[in-house]
Amino acid sequence: MITSKATTRWQGGLSNGKGITGGESGVFSELPVDWRQRSTGEGTSTTPEELLAAAHSACFAMALSHALEQNGTPPVEMRTDARVQFVPGEGITWSMLTVHAHVPGLDPIAFTEIAEKAKDECPMSQALAGTDVSLESATLQE
Repeated sequence: MITSKATTRWQGGLSNGKGITGGESGVFSELPVDWRQRSTGEGTSTTPEELLAAAHSACFAMALSHALEQNGTPPVEMRTDARVQFVPGEGITWSMLTVHAHVPGLDPIAFTEIAEKAKDECPMSQALAGTDVSLESATLQE
């Protein structure tokens, strides 16, 4: 069992406060966070949703890579994007994945089926149960 930890230090109230967040591993640390960026998209800090999008895209890339390898068609290369929507007062409403991959020997229909299954089996997708998690497009490059 692996446990991951991140810490945020916050100063001030929500509307004019600011914080610094980072992971225990030290790979990322001292990332600024604030409400203005989160609620309006204006500013130069990160948001919890951007960090969640990074986690979801990385998790899905791993899940899809594993599924393709189990299929006997490991990817040469993939690019996975995740977009997470936050609505103030409502919360996180959806996460949308987009993947482009170079997978020799696999037809586009089979790739899309494997990608959909990987999306459903991705631990981050499962953690987001209760929000809409979709795979916008799965593009196979030859």
